[in-house]
Amino acid sequence: MKALLRFTHFGPVGVILVSSIAMMTTPTMAAQAPTNVAATQGEVTFTRDVAPILQEKCQTCHRTGAMAPMSLVTYDETRPWAKAIKRQVETRTMPPWQLDKTVGIQHFQNDPSLTDKQIDTIVRWVNAGAPIGNPKDMPPPKQWPNDNDWQLAKQFGQPDIVIDSDPYTMPAHSQDVWWKPVSAVPLTEARWVRAVEIRPATMPGRRIMHHVLARLQQDEPDLRKTLFNGDDADGDGPGMLMEWAIGKNYDIYRPNTGKLLLPGSHIWWELHLHAVGQEITDHAELAIYLYPKGQEPKYRTYLMAYTANPKVNGQLLLDIPPNTVTETEGFHVLKQPAILENFQPHMHLRGKAMSMEAILPDGSREMLSYVDRFTFNWMINYIYADNAAPVLPAGTVLHITAWHDNTAANPNNPDPNQWVGWGERTVDEMSHAWVNLTYITEDDYKSYVAKTKLDQVASSVAPAP
Repeated sequence: MKALLRFTHFGPVGVILVSSIAMMTTPTMAAQAPTNVAATQGEVTFTRDVAPILQEKCQTCHRTGAMAPMSLVTYDETRPWAKAIKRQVETRTMPPWQLDKTVGIQHFQNDPSLTDKQIDTIVRWVNAGAPIGNPKDMPPPKQWPNDNDWQLAKQFGQPDIVIDSDPYTMPAHSQDVWWKPVSAVPLTEARWVRAVEIRPATMPGRRIMHHVLARLQQDEPDLRKTLFNGDDADGDGPGMLMEWAIGKNYDIYRPNTGKLLLPGSHIWWELHLHAVGQEITDHAELAIYLYPKGQEPKYRTYLMAYTANPKVNGQLLLDIPPNTVTETEGFHVLKQPAILENFQPHMHLRGKAMSMEAILPDGSREMLSYVDRFTFNWMINYIYADNAAPVLPAGTVLHITAWHDNTAANPNNPDPNQWVGWGERTVDEMSHAWVNLTYITEDDYKSYVAKTKLDQVASSVAPAP
């Protein structure tokens, strides 16, 4: 059995970083681990052991009418794919979760990955010939929301505002297209946003949309120049509202944080579209969930694109020679104490891996997150759990490192003999991490440090015999 422990780092000025690490199993722990239920009841079966795992972890996508190419709801649907399922779960290719589970933060709000025990159950089921088991053991079918429903509706109800972009018809064969219409935000008074969600309007639209950006444009002082350093200060006042890609559907802002919408504001869209051999017309939809009227969160959140490569004269530099694996890095200073809400690497076809490390003011370094198996088809957003989100002091440097694989060993590489530079086309490359960042006050940071010290002391006290 694996134990997860929190560790805390304190520097000479009260620096703190809370994270989670996986600990090795000791013989004593192993002796106390619960016996596998399937092993005590005989062979592993589909109805009793595998179907519940598929319901919990796979059927969100693998069901009739959903985005996956096959349904894994019934035994008859699943059995032909047994060997492929075994291969996918053994390599941790599916469910998609590209994070290295041995370093950095390991507690997330949206982790769909399988546990070691679940993988073992599926592998033993396939090795045993994929038996169906007793039909009476089959759990009742899971009831799924309508695909037209918003994902956040189950938590917040229906959105307060839904904004559509203008539609675009993508030809069957074409160069990449960037469609940048503008939509008005229908507000007559200032309101605060607690969550946002973006989606293509139709399932076919998912095939042509590489990503969707929703930039917020409104008349207000440009605060970024006072909050951020260097290139991070570039952009329009409020900056990005949200970015959508396969693997990222929504942002939920933590309690007492959010984004401000003003009357007269607009959404400036960017839909990156690519041809898929079929003419498809679609548009993007943005759902906005507001705080109740009169409720104002204390903190404002900013969506940052922290790059892993330098910028010279306003141009991002990225040089990936043919038949090479290239490492690039970027450094970003936090001018105030901050909470990091998430980590979402963004690269293209040659993307291989990306990490986000904190270099603390005392010189110590802590790895926050490391995606070691990046796959272009899944732009996964790793949303930190509330008790695991890193809280960092002013002066911390976020170190973003990216690796690109421009060799024949990369199955997604269209041509390893081509030089690749920075660019917006799918065949070009990028290297940045989308991070929702919330600055907090120094007093609140000190209060957090004091509370964490007390929690640490309390958790170290052994219970009375």
